[in-house]
Amino acid sequence: MTSEQTKTFDLSASFKAYDVRGIVGESITAEIVEAVGAAFVDVLELEGQTVLVGGDMRPSSPEFAKAFADGAATRGADVKLLDLISTDELYFACGSLNAAGATFTASHNPAEYNGIKMSKPGAQPISSESGLKEIQALAEKYLNEGSIPAAPVRGLIGVHDVLKDYSEYLRQLVDLSGSRPLKVVVDAGNGMAGLTTPAVLGDALLPKLPFDIIPLYFELDGSFPNHPANPLEPENLRDLQAAVIEHGADIGLAFDGDADRCFVIDEKGEPVSPSAITGMVARREIARAQAQGEATPTVIHNLLTSRAVPELVEHDGGRAVRTRVGHSFIKAVMAEEGAVFGGEHSAHFYFRDFWNADTGMLAAMHVLAALGEQDGPLSELGREYEPYVSSGEINSEIEDKAGAVERVRTDFAAEDITVDTMDGSTFTANDGSFWFNLRPSNTEPFLRLNVEATDRALMESVRDRVLSNVRR
Repeated sequence: MTSEQTKTFDLSASFKAYDVRGIVGESITAEIVEAVGAAFVDVLELEGQTVLVGGDMRPSSPEFAKAFADGAATRGADVKLLDLISTDELYFACGSLNAAGATFTASHNPAEYNGIKMSKPGAQPISSESGLKEIQALAEKYLNEGSIPAAPVRGLIGVHDVLKDYSEYLRQLVDLSGSRPLKVVVDAGNGMAGLTTPAVLGDALLPKLPFDIIPLYFELDGSFPNHPANPLEPENLRDLQAAVIEHGADIGLAFDGDADRCFVIDEKGEPVSPSAITGMVARREIARAQAQGEATPTVIHNLLTSRAVPELVEHDGGRAVRTRVGHSFIKAVMAEEGAVFGGEHSAHFYFRDFWNADTGMLAAMHVLAALGEQDGPLSELGREYEPYVSSGEINSEIEDKAGAVERVRTDFAAEDITVDTMDGSTFTANDGSFWFNLRPSNTEPFLRLNVEATDRALMESVRDRVLSNVRR
């Protein structure tokens, strides 16, 4: 962001809590990115070390990756360009090579956006609390001074492909070779799963698995010509749902633009909730950890996942730890607790064996393994993990969010309910019949509601009662 007269740069519009995201040509440009690359090396003290740089299929990503590499090399870091990568490929590279890195992506945002996700060596996340603010301040300084000072020795820039190593690593974690034959429709949404799916689940680089992969929108195209690469929105799943029915498939998988999230559709074309996927993967990871001698494996879940998740974890001899929403919190708690797995309602899934980072592909492989080792359809398997009825997230646009929450609190005051404020306000019926969470958005005038109950009638009754207070 510049003014031609003063040339003062202020990057606060694009630097968010966990990453950088902005509109190409406005709040994110090659000049800005080069300064961020230099600041990244300085703040993390990476002079003389290796920095990994990749990007997704957005048209601006190659130019931005080169600019970031130039800035990093100017400050004395050696750069390995990873070329086209999914975000979880960056985490794999930072973890397996123990190097810091950055990838250019705006995840599920529209085509005019791009951004930067950055990671410390070992795939440790960088957020506003762990270096991002300092990187912003130093990049602004370099931009406002008009130049990046050169290190005594300029770093070298080379190329390094990680796709095969990434694919082999995931296949070591989940052996799918013994699965029964499955017909799998994958909607890549013109995003990076169009590159990673043939490599991991297909036979582009490795031996064929017992899967018939039916591709939807595998062409890498950052203009997203078919639908936005955001499977959290139900309308973006319609093509996948139709294709699953049309092909008589066993399962459908939908990935977001940078392929770090995965959504699952059953053979009837119905979504399997991310909470059910969390339970399914948790069961497998607990059993594996116990087989390796871990007495009580820990599983992390955020407070919006179904109550079925902690119940299942404890039933299977694990320990469930509840946390706030947001990947930086989950990753931090994963590391603190030594957790084997973590899941969020938004379809982010985290694995200890993947440096506590999130990967949609590894979660998808666990679901394929669970489906492929038994004979029943996914709809039946999924039902085991969805004993309750949930509302999904409902947004209400409202300015006085605190006032709305207080009205709800007053209305439910006479009920036998416990309220906690870990993240927003969670109201839990002490007889176990329902719970709901009201959470204000940090960035928009929205109050977000999630309700879960033992049956649909109760869920709808609680939902409508809360909304009548919120929206009046």
